[in-house]
Amino acid sequence: MDSAISDLTGTRPPLRSTADNGLKIVIVGGFGVGKTTMVRSVSDIRPLNTEETMTRAGEGVDDADGVPTKTTTTIAFDFGRISLDERTVLYLFGAPGQERFWFLWDRLFTGTLGAVVLVDTRRLVDSWYAIDRLEQHGMPFIVASNDFGGPHYSADDVREALDLSDGIPLIECDARSRESSKEVLITLVDHLYTLSSSARESAT
Repeated sequence: MDSAISDLTGTRPPLRSTADNGLKIVIVGGFGVGKTTMVRSVSDIRPLNTEETMTRAGEGVDDADGVPTKTTTTIAFDFGRISLDERTVLYLFGAPGQERFWFLWDRLFTGTLGAVVLVDTRRLVDSWYAIDRLEQHGMPFIVASNDFGGPHYSADDVREALDLSDGIPLIECDARSRESSKEVLITLVDHLYTLSSSARESAT
């Protein structure tokens, strides 16, 4: 499966009629960390998004600290798709980052194979809720540190700040880049495969 993602090119083919195996992945994280951007950059199709313009009605409700130039927000979810081979399709869902939409996360988690926690190192505290929620659900996940051009922190610094165990992969990325976003998904799929293999070995 990981090699199938690796072999993806820049073309965006239609869904094959033979596709009958769908895998679901959710991208979560705080407001403005790049979830919508990642889905857009890597999807084979023109992604569905539910971005709306932020209005004065959201003042005092939505926390835009650290992202003063952001003018839109996802109010439901983003959706994209990647065809891995003739039969297997990866469905991507980007969760809304604003706290008032977090109630939607449980629905998005249903049937999910694993998750990517996208973080902005300038606002790591915004990622704690996503990590805690995934751990409560017992859902496998990786962490991807999105590059916003700010101060560079080492992987060890980010891991310590987020209190991540050594078994959770941490990768740097640029959500605007299709290749970089693909690497994030490859890392997640590799992690899921490792966990599955370990579970099978433990059962024998």
